[in-house]
Amino acid sequence: MVLAPMIPLPGETGSQWWERTGHAEARRTADLRAGRDPDAEADLETLFLHDLPPALAEAALLHGECDQASTPFDQPWPAPAWPDVPTRVVAFRHDRVFPLEFQRRLSRDRLGIVADQLDGSHVGILSNAVELTRYLVR
Repeated sequence: MVLAPMIPLPGETGSQWWERTGHAEARRTADLRAGRDPDAEADLETLFLHDLPPALAEAALLHGECDQASTPFDQPWPAPAWPDVPTRVVAFRHDRVFPLEFQRRLSRDRLGIVADQLDGSHVGILSNAVELTRYLVR
């Protein structure tokens, strides 16, 4: 089970992934479709916290952004192929980081599976914890 994943190809670095998947164009298209300015500077609230209850969004902003390790972006994904195990992808309908159609395409093209869809944003574990929990329990 992967939630809003990047889904790298074998040998692909996280840095290569952004361009190879067409992420920037997919985000721009989704922003335009939703009436958002695709050239506006990205911020935590707009990208990640837009559908959280105000108190939770405020707490997240007070906590601040975590530092991201550079290893996943600098080192190629080392496996020769995706493991042969049952895999499911959860894509969130209101994800502004990895728009739904983009996530559905990646799941299909890179894993050969249809992504399951839930309401929520890129941080669906916070924005729709109840439905996500029910999904995981099923």
